[in-house]
Amino acid sequence: MSDQLWGLPDPDLHGEFYADVPAKRLVAFVIDTIVILVLSVLVLPFTAFTGLFFFPFLAMVVGFTYRVVTIAAKSATPGMRLMALELRGGTGQRLDTTQAVMHTLLFSIFISTLVLQAVSIILMLTRARGQGLHDMILGTAAINRAAGS
Repeated sequence: MSDQLWGLPDPDLHGEFYADVPAKRLVAFVIDTIVILVLSVLVLPFTAFTGLFFFPFLAMVVGFTYRVVTIAAKSATPGMRLMALELRGGTGQRLDTTQAVMHTLLFSIFISTLVLQAVSIILMLTRARGQGLHDMILGTAAINRAAGS
């Protein structure tokens, strides 16, 4: 086990923390994407509808803000919470604001780059902890949230 991940549950001893995480992350991503699109549409009137001309950029800014704020607050986006997932750092702690910004930044870069996103998905499906490329770089992992937390 890497020194960087000493606080995360061991996937061999506590596999229940990582069970079905890649599939749950996919569903959480779809939920969060829908919420981000709805929020982006709700923001349009505040741009005097000029946001229609740069809607993809507007949605990107709304999505970045949404992810940073929700991950910094609860170490999970609403979609992740709905799927009973949370992000944890390598020492087992919840992500703070700086980590949330870095996680969201890397996620945003990788999702916009087909090759890097493909590598990230393959890693999530093949690694014992289900970590994507951005998780491996930061030493984070998505885990199943313990009941009552």
